[in-house]
Amino acid sequence: MTRAEQQPLLIVIAGPTASGKTDFAIELAQHYQTEILSADSRQLYREISVGTAKPSAEQLASVPHHFINHCSIHDTYNAGIFEKEAIHVLEKLFLKHKAAILVGGTGLFLKAVCEGLDELPKANEALREQLQEELRTYGVDSLFDKLKNLDPEGSKTVDAKNPHRIMRAVEIALETGKSHLNLKTKSKIKRPFNIVKIFMDIDRTELYTRINNRVDSMMELGLLEEVRSVYPFKHLNALNTVGYSELFNFLDGQCLLEEAVLKIKQHTRNYAKRQLTWFRKDEDFVMHHSYKKSEW
Repeated sequence: MTRAEQQPLLIVIAGPTASGKTDFAIELAQHYQTEILSADSRQLYREISVGTAKPSAEQLASVPHHFINHCSIHDTYNAGIFEKEAIHVLEKLFLKHKAAILVGGTGLFLKAVCEGLDELPKANEALREQLQEELRTYGVDSLFDKLKNLDPEGSKTVDAKNPHRIMRAVEIALETGKSHLNLKTKSKIKRPFNIVKIFMDIDRTELYTRINNRVDSMMELGLLEEVRSVYPFKHLNALNTVGYSELFNFLDGQCLLEEAVLKIKQHTRNYAKRQLTWFRKDEDFVMHHSYKKSEW
């Protein structure tokens, strides 16, 4: 047996929102008798659960999970922090398990664990102030239009309602003349474990139906009440996300509730398209349309 064959295995399960990642991850974890690391940049936060589609209490009890309810919306958290903490968790898990499961739809979090992050240029404070002023004056849609003009391809992978991500992508384009997708300043880190990447592919029509149904279910489960509970903190970056921004607008009297719900569905579908674009650029992913236990 070669040294590579002796190494533990990290099974990465990725895909767009509502593609069935959670159920698949749990079944795989039970099969391998191991634990799950969540790579979702919003399920991290304790205060928001309904709108982030966290695993249910029953699902969390069925398999040990890491990075669910991991921190507060008031904490600073990013892909760099996740990389360090996730690698530390894996080091401990691999002392007692031959495999571990990493599941989520946040491409940058998955990339951080699998290969490390690129060393992007430091923020230009003067440029940051200028962009923040543009954001305050003209709004997030105008800033996103700026990104589309500067980096058409890269804009497809950036959340159009996340001003922090948009601003950073614009900064990179203006500072380097390159897309954030193509900016590489170091080679991939070789991890001391083998990695298998599985992409939960799904028919686009079926995916959009699932997304629409999920949003309706979230509203029935109390999403509006959850949004009310965090309304005083709507300025926080953790809450600049689909499902919350639209209902903040409703609570501010900017639209009707029905309009806000339709916007959540639309923006979630748009987010799913960006996820598909991100993951399909990674040739290491094996497209998985369905799965059977006999295939493991």
